[in-house]
Amino acid sequence: MRVEKMVQPSARASHILVKSKGEAVSLSSNISKLKEFQKYARKKSECPSSQKGGDLGWFRKGQMVPEFDEAVWTLPLNSVSNPVKTQFGYHLIWVHEREE
Repeated sequence: MRVEKMVQPSARASHILVKSKGEAVSLSSNISKLKEFQKYARKKSECPSSQKGGDLGWFRKGQMVPEFDEAVWTLPLNSVSNPVKTQFGYHLIWVHEREE
């Protein structure tokens, strides 16, 4: 557990990165639980985080590309996002925790 307080708001999230919106949409329809999200992240994600089930760990607000960042701060916790397009492709995002 973290004791030190972060100055900027921070969040812990996982993601699945794929090339097409179609693939992202079809994956998201199969995900309702974190376990399923992690399984698809390991199988399908093109990000190196796929080895950790898509886990990006903790990061501060503003550290990610704008579209991704905005999604992380507006999504309900513990559910899969709609596809989020960035310059890297399409992301499905799962937000575990946020410290505002």
